[in-house]
Amino acid sequence: MSHGSLHDCVADLERSRQLVRIDTEVDPHLEVAEIQRRVFAAGGPAVLYTRVRGSRFPMVGNLFGTLDRAHYIFRDTLESVRRLIELKVDPGAAWKRPLRYLGTPLTALRLIPRKVDGGPVFTNQAAVSELPQLVSWPDDGGAFITLPQVYTEDPDRPGFGHSNLGMYRVQLSGGSYEKDHEVGLHYQIHRGIGVHHAAALRRGEPLKVNVFVGGPPAMTLAAVMPLPEGLSELAFAGALGGRRVRMATQKGGLPVAADADFCLVGYVDGTSRKPEGPFGDHLGYYSLVHDFPVLRVQRVYHRADAIWPFTVVGRPPQEDTVFGALIHELTGPIIPTVLPGVRAVHAVDAAGVHPVLLALGSERYVPYAARTEPQELLTQANAILGQGQMSLAKYLFIAAGDDDPNLGVGDVSAFLQHVLARFDPTRDLHFQTRTTIDTLDYSGSGLNQGSKVVIAAVGGVRRNLPGDVPTGLRLPDGFSDPRVCLPGVLAVRAGAHVPGPEGVAADFERFCAGLSSADAINQFPLVVLTEDSEFCARTLNNFFWVTFTRSNPAIDVGGIGAITRNKHWGCAGSVVIDARRKAHHAPALIEDPAVTRRVDALFARGAPLHGVRL
Repeated sequence: MSHGSLHDCVADLERSRQLVRIDTEVDPHLEVAEIQRRVFAAGGPAVLYTRVRGSRFPMVGNLFGTLDRAHYIFRDTLESVRRLIELKVDPGAAWKRPLRYLGTPLTALRLIPRKVDGGPVFTNQAAVSELPQLVSWPDDGGAFITLPQVYTEDPDRPGFGHSNLGMYRVQLSGGSYEKDHEVGLHYQIHRGIGVHHAAALRRGEPLKVNVFVGGPPAMTLAAVMPLPEGLSELAFAGALGGRRVRMATQKGGLPVAADADFCLVGYVDGTSRKPEGPFGDHLGYYSLVHDFPVLRVQRVYHRADAIWPFTVVGRPPQEDTVFGALIHELTGPIIPTVLPGVRAVHAVDAAGVHPVLLALGSERYVPYAARTEPQELLTQANAILGQGQMSLAKYLFIAAGDDDPNLGVGDVSAFLQHVLARFDPTRDLHFQTRTTIDTLDYSGSGLNQGSKVVIAAVGGVRRNLPGDVPTGLRLPDGFSDPRVCLPGVLAVRAGAHVPGPEGVAADFERFCAGLSSADAINQFPLVVLTEDSEFCARTLNNFFWVTFTRSNPAIDVGGIGAITRNKHWGCAGSVVIDARRKAHHAPALIEDPAVTRRVDALFARGAPLHGVRL
């Protein structure tokens, strides 16, 4: 079944008992977000809130809360999209298995958006302040749209073929925005809208922007797809939605998604910016206040039966984890066609997606000789770090696939152990300094400023990875409580971080210098310094979150027995990462205790939400 509107999708999920209605009034200020986090964590249903305080519009959350439900929503089209992708990977497959691809031409026809004269979205108009004012975390700077579809076109080449549909957050209130006339438009580096904005500035004209909310669920997924520049998200939405996307033309304006629930029509005027944020984001911290473009709102359209879809982001896993899994299902097979020699790439969700990538590559440079050190893997690593949003990664672990045919990137623990058992720390760490990182990552030296490291592994096992703390393990004074996070990785408790020259803590340098290659700690190829080693080692997710969201490789990666030869850094013993919180880091997300108590009461026996999480 293909859904032509969000209303159709909600009705379908309700019929199949995958959605529940809540008729008790709920508060979009913190309360709804905390309910959403609990329902998602429990693998619960989608939830339709029919009475929202301060707004006449119902809200729906957790639509994509489980991978099974996402598969159900797109149950009639996922297979056809997969087959279309298969043909992109291997165009000759249609001749080998013609029956399998009989329906593919019809799917391809759906790639072309359909121009229409009007649509349900134009039925009514509203003010920005009448929309549900969702605030997810206590220190958020205002209300935000958390599932926006931001539509722009290239001013130099207008039309659907050079359009961009992206999920860039939109701040509806707070800060210094003019009520009902201005909203914040936060877009980050390596996003298609930036290319369009640059073209508008060059031409000396405003950038026209439409923000769609709701509509066919395929549009929501299309807005988060990491598609190559030049490939329209509208085309992908048509294939996934099982019907051509209906776009209503406007005289003098951008087309509007005719079946959207809401559309904010406006423009960004030149370089005008205002402070946006803070906002609790997907790394598990607040993104802080920075100047971002201002969208001048001209009109807000909405359907008669409009529903406001939302999600909540925070420390993974959250609902965007399901988006990531679905995206990987669909785009994974394309990776080898875009990056020759690369077999698979996986962004580690527990670390906030962008900080850590795992990759399987190939070593084909000298097939007649034994593979003794990474060669082609390093070429592939550079290609990965030069590709779209993957270029935002700080840590890239890459291994040769032929060394273990059963190795996959999806089992993050097994993959990391494979690399740690094989890499040579004197040779196989390759740094990029003073480069770009994720806008939302505050571990670097400034906004979008940080560093990267590639850890490459090829060949056989060089060391066995211990799973227990050795008896009598020696640690320098001031360090204690060693805990094994996973075989080969040791977390050590350290005091609070005090930065020294160039940001490197003196006790971090003392830790590395105070141990020799003869010390037992070197049995662990990776050591992590943190304020709470028990928390870091408690779960695999904790280890990834603490280690890779709180460290900047060029500053926070050191080692025992460090050496520098011809400007190449390495170490003879353990690699050590200083993963302590630093003064310049953003604060972690914490729920409001008063709201927590209020939501506890809503889930109590006999209360409106009792049983929703079951």
